[in-house]
Amino acid sequence: MLPHPPREHSAWLLTPDHGKVLSDAMGEVARGLEVVEYACGIPTLLKGDFSEQASSGIDVYSIRQPLGVVAGITPFNFPAMVPMWMWAPALACGNCFILKPSEKDPSASLFVAELLKEAGVPDGVFSVVNGDKIAVDRLLEHPNVGAVSFVGSTPIAQYIYANGTKHGKRVQALGGAKNHMIVLPDADVDMAADAAVSAAYGSAGERCMAISAVVTVGDIADSLIAAIQDRLPNVKVGPGLEPDSEMGPLITRDHRDKVASYIEQGAEQGAKIVADGRELEVDGDGFFLGASLIDNVTPEMDCYQDEIFGPVLAVVRTDTYEEAVSLVNENRYGNGTAIFTRDGGVARQFQFDVNAGMVGINVPIPVPVAYYSFGGWKASLFGDSHAYGPDSIHFYTRGKVVTSRWPDPATSKVDLGFPQTR
Repeated sequence: MLPHPPREHSAWLLTPDHGKVLSDAMGEVARGLEVVEYACGIPTLLKGDFSEQASSGIDVYSIRQPLGVVAGITPFNFPAMVPMWMWAPALACGNCFILKPSEKDPSASLFVAELLKEAGVPDGVFSVVNGDKIAVDRLLEHPNVGAVSFVGSTPIAQYIYANGTKHGKRVQALGGAKNHMIVLPDADVDMAADAAVSAAYGSAGERCMAISAVVTVGDIADSLIAAIQDRLPNVKVGPGLEPDSEMGPLITRDHRDKVASYIEQGAEQGAKIVADGRELEVDGDGFFLGASLIDNVTPEMDCYQDEIFGPVLAVVRTDTYEEAVSLVNENRYGNGTAIFTRDGGVARQFQFDVNAGMVGINVPIPVPVAYYSFGGWKASLFGDSHAYGPDSIHFYTRGKVVTSRWPDPATSKVDLGFPQTR
């Protein structure tokens, strides 16, 4: 007997493993289940096309078939949700699935394997393989694995894509991000500040859709920075299982120290430290870092160039909309971006101007719903397919076109000409 229903139990497993607060863990599980629900309706998406009488007595139709065995390599930051992005559509398309979760927090994946077995999934259809690079390399090399899905950092995504495709596999490798939130002078300051704090410090900034750079346009910068700064003391940082905690610890000591180093580097390179999370003291176990805010950041600084993956928000000041968009487009990442404005015309133009795979208009974290696909541009994605949604159907299946004719044998003859549809 589980101490909690399965959904809640998943969250209670991943919070001690990962450190994220329980409410965040519950949200993660809920968003993952949206993809499972989407996959339950997959027969309508697997339907082929049928053309009767494409030529005299000839019908042409298409079908989609599973690849066979596919694999998913998932990150530490969403140990329940991201695997569901992969295994749910993969299984629904008729494949066997091998999950290699992060070695830092595998408990949720093992629990899902138990649930799937209890639900009647046959042995071998869903498997969990724990390990590190050795396990990853074996999946990339194994001749029986037809496709590999990956979510993680850009250097590893490049490695997964290069080595997987070298061995003849389909690969979708989602990499890192540096997500910008452009705030125009006409934006509501309080709404923009609420959004920036929520998007930058939720999940302790350990998510590829976190807003890590706010780009102010014109004279809104000072009032927006002041509004963000006013909100930071109210962000409750503490152990993930404490009910009033809003932000938990980072995943490891090494990662916490690396994130903290960007604050020091920012100051050394000329930025202004508005809020320094290194000063925070927390009762409880974990590698804590408080919400940090850095102003006067310029594009050549390390705290702007790198994906920090922690609770550090950089503010870049620009004079015009065009300058702000150019900043986003010149960045090597293109995962997600957002704009805050009351001008519908500018917002509409922004969606065409910006080079990113996911765009939010007054929405700071534009993670698509389950029936659209998730993925970025540039160094945020390697491969042709995004995750979940319609793209997942095409990724986990392959198409076949059948041309069918049932002629009278008496009419059969040799014809060496190229077939014509007439």
